[in-house]
Order: sequence, then structure tokens, then C-alpha cells
Amino acid sequence: MKTTRLEAFSDGVLAIIITIMVLELKPPHDPTLGALANLWPTFFAYALSFVMVAIYWVNHHHLIHLVTDVNAVVLWANINLLFWLSLFPWATAYMGQNHMLPFPVALYAAVAVLAAVAFSILRAVIMRQNDGPKFATIGKLMWKKNVSAIAIYSGAVLAAFFYVPLALVLIALPAAMYFFPEKRIEKAVK
Repeated sequence: MKTTRLEAFSDGVLAIIITIMVLELKPPHDPTLGALANLWPTFFAYALSFVMVAIYWVNHHHLIHLVTDVNAVVLWANINLLFWLSLFPWATAYMGQNHMLPFPVALYAAVAVLAAVAFSILRAVIMRQNDGPKFATIGKLMWKKNVSAIAIYSGAVLAAFFYVPLALVLIALPAAMYFFPEKRIEKAVK
């Protein structure tokens, strides 16, 4: 099967995820700056999640463009990734509405861990099904980033119970890592 259906379905699911997240942003009934400022946890959670989902979309796009055909294993690995990403709106709302308390932050970080593991599985399945030095190089570079993100998110789960600001920084760190393009991967793709 060509990748176009997988891409279209994934794009649709990710667009719905972002749409659901924005629907959770409720304007305050009080028309004051103070009332708006009280919404910072909800807005922060939304902004963080928007960036994370957008980065997954960009990396998913680049990953899928490495191959020309997909099979059932790739499709199910992709569905697994979309499942974990679909929990971001719920985890975002839970974290924001509970004003960044330890358990909601830890749960959000746990969803981030599971999404990162799912992306790693998708990457591994795609790399395993495609031979050649180009895929070996790309797979190795992506694996290092995947493992780093999983470890950092896992650290955020634990940190949430001790110091929430540290957990939030750890959650944002992989997003920063993935935000900037990996020059070595771009070079290997060419």
C-alpha cells in the first residue's frame, strides 16, 4: 500500500487532536486582565501540547516520506502512535484545570512517555522493513533522540512528585530537541 492513505488518516487525526485541545480553552466570564491571568495553567498546558503534537506531526511526516510502501505492521504501529497522541487533549485539560498539581503533571508526562515509545516503535518498524545504509544511518540517529526523549519524559514523571517546575521543564526539553532539525538526518536522507 502506498503511504498516501496513512498520511491522510494521520493528518486528520492530528488535526482533530489539536482542535479538541483548543476547545478546552474557555474564556473567563469576568472581563478583566486578572481573570485572564488566572487561566495561565490552562493556556500553558495547551501551548505545550500544541507544540508537542505539531512536532510529532512534522517528524511523522518526515518519517513516512522515507518510504514508498507500508504494510499492516506499519499501519498498526501508526495506529498505536495515534492512540497515545489522542490522549494529549485529555491529559492537557486535566493538567491545566488542576493548576499543574503533581499528579496531573506526572500523568501528562506518562502520556508523553507512551507517545514517545509509540513513535519509537513506528520508527523501528519502518527502519527494519527498509534496508540499506541510508536507513541504517537515519535509524541510528533517530533512535538516539527517541531514547533520550523517553528517558527525559520518564524523569519528568518522577520529578512531578518532587518539584513540578522541573517536571514541566523536562516535558518541554524533548520538544526543544525535536524542534530544531537534525542536520545529520537531513544529510542522510539526501
